Amino acid sequence: MKIEELRQMTPDQLKDELLNYKKEQFNLRFQAASGEVQNTARMRDLRRAAARVKTLLNEKAIAAAKGAAEAAEPAGE
Repeated sequence: MKIEELRQMTPDQLKDELLNYKKEQFNLRFQAASGEVQNTARMRDLRRAAARVKTLLNEKAIAAAKGAAEAAEPAGE
């Protein structure tokens, strides 16, 4: 999935996407252990996709915290 598509998702959608990546990664590890995996590059792609989603979740959390801190500041100072 492209980064532009991921950026438009809500944090809950991103968490679901991350869970899907982790499940697929888990299944591929079992396939690799039994010698059944067809596309070994998919494992690398999944690791990177999961890292992308984690990065976006972190960015959104930081932005939300920053927005909350700015809202809590007194307007006069």
